[in-house]
Amino acid sequence: MILTKLRKFIVNQQKASSWHINHVCSHRTRVILKGFISQASLRRNYSSLPENDIKSLRSIINPPMAKIRNIGIMAHIDAGKTTTTERILYYSGYTGSLGDVDDGDTVTDFMAQERERGITIQSAAVTFDWKGCRVNLIDTPGHVDFTLEVERCLRVLDGAVAVFDASAGVEAQTLTVWRQADKHHVPRICFLNKMDKTGASFNYAIESIRKKLKTKPLLLQLPIGEAKAFKGLVDVVTMEKVIWTPVSNSDDGKQFVREPLTELNDPELLLEAKEARNALIEQVADLDDEFADLVLGEFIENFDLLPAEKLHPAIRRVTMAQRAVPVLCGSALKNKGVQPLLDAITMYLPSPDERNNEFLQWYKDDLCALAFKVLHDKQRGPLVFMRIYSGTMKPQSAVHNINGNCTERISRLLLPFADQHIEIPSLTAGNIALAVGLKQTSTGDTIVSSKASALAAARRAGRNEGKIHRKNMETGSLLLAGVEIPEPVFFCTIEPPSVAKQPELDRALNCLQREDPSLKVRLDPDSGQTVLCGMGELHIEIINDRIKREYGVETFLGPLQIAYRETILNSGHATDTLDRTLGEKRHLVTVELEVRPCAREKSEVVPVIEYAENIREELLQEFQEAIENGIRSAYLQGPLLGFPIQDVAVTLCSLTLHPGTSTTMVSACVSRCVQKGHHIGVITVDTIGFHPSASQIFQSHGLHQPQAPHQQGL
Repeated sequence: MILTKLRKFIVNQQKASSWHINHVCSHRTRVILKGFISQASLRRNYSSLPENDIKSLRSIINPPMAKIRNIGIMAHIDAGKTTTTERILYYSGYTGSLGDVDDGDTVTDFMAQERERGITIQSAAVTFDWKGCRVNLIDTPGHVDFTLEVERCLRVLDGAVAVFDASAGVEAQTLTVWRQADKHHVPRICFLNKMDKTGASFNYAIESIRKKLKTKPLLLQLPIGEAKAFKGLVDVVTMEKVIWTPVSNSDDGKQFVREPLTELNDPELLLEAKEARNALIEQVADLDDEFADLVLGEFIENFDLLPAEKLHPAIRRVTMAQRAVPVLCGSALKNKGVQPLLDAITMYLPSPDERNNEFLQWYKDDLCALAFKVLHDKQRGPLVFMRIYSGTMKPQSAVHNINGNCTERISRLLLPFADQHIEIPSLTAGNIALAVGLKQTSTGDTIVSSKASALAAARRAGRNEGKIHRKNMETGSLLLAGVEIPEPVFFCTIEPPSVAKQPELDRALNCLQREDPSLKVRLDPDSGQTVLCGMGELHIEIINDRIKREYGVETFLGPLQIAYRETILNSGHATDTLDRTLGEKRHLVTVELEVRPCAREKSEVVPVIEYAENIREELLQEFQEAIENGIRSAYLQGPLLGFPIQDVAVTLCSLTLHPGTSTTMVSACVSRCVQKGHHIGVITVDTIGFHPSASQIFQSHGLHQPQAPHQQGL
């Protein structure tokens, strides 16, 4: 009797356990997801297996290079970059539902800090296909503190989509990212987002682009209505009306209707569209000679007869030559205008083989790639993002790091999908890959197949110039241009809860510095405290939060301070004499020098040092190092707030020495004389970094820019 009851009890328990496994999740899965339980309800990323009509991650097409597009989404904060990216993934078939930034369930904003704050903090790469093209897309941050993320992504991209808030036009960070794209010669498309927002104005946004960005907008679309009345757009090139209509109580934006513009359905809109198309044709003809010849030869009497098939290639040539930028409009949040934007990306932005990369001829078919970002994974270690410029990258293959002069082995090769990755057997030129196993590689490093390959490329480059550079042959230093790292703008002290936790904090800071080169850590020589230097208050706050969450170290931050720089406004002459007797030896030196402002493209703390013609060469040979050390030491601390001095040139006019004067005394006298020169030249306080101006830094962080110091000479 007891055995029968026990048997029934066991059977019932097995049924309950089976039901629980089938309908909830297995114990094994629960263990794996234990660390992510707080985010489980929000996670809604790509599908790794086909489900309903969602495409599999492994179904990504691998077309020829001409069908590849490497693009970035860039904009001012809250212009709608992540929402636009979310719609792009949905319409391309790689997600089954529309994520929302406010709900914290978007694909590319997968960090806990991003979901909590509703902003993009680090760039995220995704790959999808659209109408026969493979698109590698990077969603970049819009906050001023994370401008480095935009910088290093634009370095490896072939095109970009600049997103604008139609009610605000060009904003502060828009100017910054636009200048970065100019620096890297990246062709762009403009997308006027939020056309449904109250206060949205198509004409205002266009005029803002024209005046503030100093570029020529090509109006490829016109909105049908603005603000709450926005319901669709007019394709100026094809003269079609595009209307999004909800189907079966679903307003996901997948269903839309294209219909030709006629006088019957909307004569006023037709007239406006004709005027816009004629203006577009004239504008493109002014910028492209080939198209101008076509228009003048066949369609001069009637532009209406010019087919769209003739206009598209001309717009593409103008865009790639960066003579103008196509402008489209829509509302990503309301699911309108994203599909035409995808068509424009594949139609007008260049493929990798259309970009002018002169160095590729030296590598031929050998592997050449640039590491542009590093992430740390607790299980897999460092994950290195690579842009492959030539050759093929494969797992279990050895590669040579030219910058670090070391050889490493790629253990696995992954395709990035935000925070999900798919292992792949190989990847060809023109794509973006994620390499596992490269422990010495950092942001900006050039990766080749072997040291011999780098040497061969250097020899080819040397022969092309008519000579072989021995230095290049020996080191193989045919490097790709790296990523420009900005100087920190804010700093504060950071301390662990106890001395025993200091090694863990140091390890966390080392990992985070490798991920984010704009984060600098130094040891204060006076107090012995660890000083955290970053691009802004939010930047340092995010770093501190990541140390607590990802590395389990509770930290304490000191008061936040701004990393000011001091400079001079006027030229100044100074003379100083140092006369000391040490023991029986007399040290006498007289220095005369001039300090003056020095305008440079990039602000630098290192001064420009020049010597007057009357300075004897034998004197320079013996004391030049001491002179320059004295000048540099004087620039480490300015007289106003004790911050470094930048953008100053120093000319040594005369130097008189008593025989036997030591180099230490010369250095001390020069340093003191430079400080006198600063008192004569008026000192001012400014900030530096990757920001357009000091005022933008202060405004973005709610601070007041100091005014008083430069009003008075010291």
